[in-house]
Amino acid sequence: MKLGLGVAGIAISLAAATAQADCPDYTTYAQSPQGNPSSGPLGLPYMRPDPACRTFNSTSVEKVILDMKSRLKDPDVARLFENTFPNTLDTTVKYYNEGENLAFIITGDITAQWLRDTGNQFAHYHTLLSIDSELANLVKAVINNEARYVSQYPYCGAFQPPPESGLGPSINDWALGVLVNPPVDNQTVFECKYEIDSLCGFIKLSSSYYEETKDASMMNAEWLAAIDQIFRVINEQSQASFDADWNGISYYNWTGLPGSLAGAVNNGGNGEPKGYTGMIGTHHRPSDDLSTFAFLTPANAMLSVQLTNLATMLDHADVAPDLSSQAKHWSKTIEQAIWEHTVVDGIFAYETNGLGSRYVMDDANVPSLLSLPYLGFLDMNHPDYVKTKKMLMSRGNPYYVKGKSFNGIGGPHIDVWNPWPMSQVTNIFGTNDDEEILTSLYTIVNNTGGLGLIHESINIYNVSDYTRPWFAWANSYFSEMLLDLAQRKPHLIFTDNKPYTPGQ
Repeated sequence: MKLGLGVAGIAISLAAATAQADCPDYTTYAQSPQGNPSSGPLGLPYMRPDPACRTFNSTSVEKVILDMKSRLKDPDVARLFENTFPNTLDTTVKYYNEGENLAFIITGDITAQWLRDTGNQFAHYHTLLSIDSELANLVKAVINNEARYVSQYPYCGAFQPPPESGLGPSINDWALGVLVNPPVDNQTVFECKYEIDSLCGFIKLSSSYYEETKDASMMNAEWLAAIDQIFRVINEQSQASFDADWNGISYYNWTGLPGSLAGAVNNGGNGEPKGYTGMIGTHHRPSDDLSTFAFLTPANAMLSVQLTNLATMLDHADVAPDLSSQAKHWSKTIEQAIWEHTVVDGIFAYETNGLGSRYVMDDANVPSLLSLPYLGFLDMNHPDYVKTKKMLMSRGNPYYVKGKSFNGIGGPHIDVWNPWPMSQVTNIFGTNDDEEILTSLYTIVNNTGGLGLIHESINIYNVSDYTRPWFAWANSYFSEMLLDLAQRKPHLIFTDNKPYTPGQ
C-alpha cells in the first residue's frame, strides 16, 4: 500500500488517516460480533475493520485469504483464517513512513511495540515479501525502527513510538514503580524487562526479511550497532553471578517496587544466583513474568537457532564477518549447554541455574519447551522432545489444566486455570498425528467466545471469560499454523490434498 500525498518521499501517519475515517477503537470493536456470520455451525462473525479503517492494505495478503477460503472445507475455520491472517496489517500499523524507513507496530490493545510480538506478528507474511515490495518495505521499516531501539536499550523489550511519528508516549503505570539499571528513558522505553526472546525476535524478523528479499541495505550502521549490542548482552549475561574471588557480577538489574507488575526481583534486582553453563541468563520470561532460575531453556534454544540464521545471513551478504564468527561460536556453545545441563531422563527442564537446580514446567508463551520444533531447535520426533511433550500436556506440568470444553498450558501471567489457546497452536506445530492435530485445532476453533478471534487466555470454568479481545500475536500465530497445515497436512483442512504455500 503506497502512502503519500502526491509528492514523492512524503508519507502520512496511518494513525492520522484512520482517525480521519472516524473508525471505531478495535479493542471495543473486537468485544462483540460484527459482520455476517460464517455458514458453519459456529456462525463466527466477520471481524475485519472496514477497508478505510485498516492500517495497511496488501493485495498479496488479500489473495492468500481468497486462496485459503476457496479450499478450506470448514466455513468456521475459513472465517477464523479470514479474521486472523490480516489482523496485524488491519489493526496494528500505528505509524509508517516509507521515506523515513520507520514503522511503529503495536501489539494490539497495548499501545507499545514489543520486539517479541512484532517478530511473531509478521512471521506468517514472510513468503510474500519476495513478491510484494510494499509489504517488504513495511517490514524493512519495522526492522529499522527496532534497530534504533536495540542499539540504545538492548536490555529492553517494549518501546514507545518514534519521535518522527508525532504520537505521544504512553504512560505505563506498571513501569512507574520500577528501578532499572542501566537507566532508561520512559519517553523511548515502554517497559524494560530483560527477556532473551525479545532480542531473538529482532533477529528473526531481520533474517526472514533477508531470506526472502536478499536486500542487504537493511544491514545499515544502526542495524549493525544493534547486533553488536546483542552480543554485548550475550557476553554479559552468560557470566556467573560471582567471579573466582567472590566479586558480584551485575550488568543489569530490575527492581520492581510494590505495585509493579510481576513484583520485585530478589537480590537487589539481580535475580537468583547462577553459575556458568554456556547458556545466557534472563530476568523475565516471554510472558513478562519473572524467571525462577536464570537459564530459560526454550529462550536459549531460540537464541541458538536465530544466531545460526544471523550468521547465514551475514555470510551470504558478505557483511560483518566478525559478527558472523561470534554468532557461530555462541550458537554452538548455547546448543551444547542446553543438551548438557537441561535434559535429565529425557525430560527438558524449563529453567536451570547452573548450580544444580531445575524447574520442570512450561509456559504457553513462545518460546516454550512445547515449541522447540517450531523454533527449529529439534525435530518433533526426537525422543527427548516426545517424552517432554507428553509430560507438558499432562498433570506433570503444573501449568497444564483441563476443563470440560477447553484445556492447555497457561502460566503465572494470568492464573493457573486460564490456559492459553496459543499452547494448542504450539501443540499442532509439535505433532504429525492427524487426530491430535484436529483435536487441538477444534479446541481452539470452538472457543473464541463466538467472536472469531484468538484470545490470550480462557477460563476453563467459564469459556466465555477470556483475556485480551485484541491480541495480534495470537491471531498471527493461529493463521501461521493453518498455513503450516496447508503445506504438510492439506488433507486435514482442505477439500483436496494439494499443498499450498502463499506466494508460490
